[in-house]
Amino acid sequence: MAAKKTVKVTQIASAIRRTDDQLATLKGLGLNKMHRTRELEDTPAVRGMINKVHHLVRVED
Repeated sequence: MAAKKTVKVTQIASAIRRTDDQLATLKGLGLNKMHRTRELEDTPAVRGMINKVHHLVRVED
């Protein structure tokens, strides 16, 4: 079995004064506090969520 690709996502900006859908997206990624990091499976759905909040997160492949 091949290893699944992952992507490391870190929240680098505050979610204060963001729209409700951006807050929900951050929570869906497991990021609701500054400097929190999650390692997620690299899927099109996760990439879409990252794209929606790209200005609030740092992505490392």
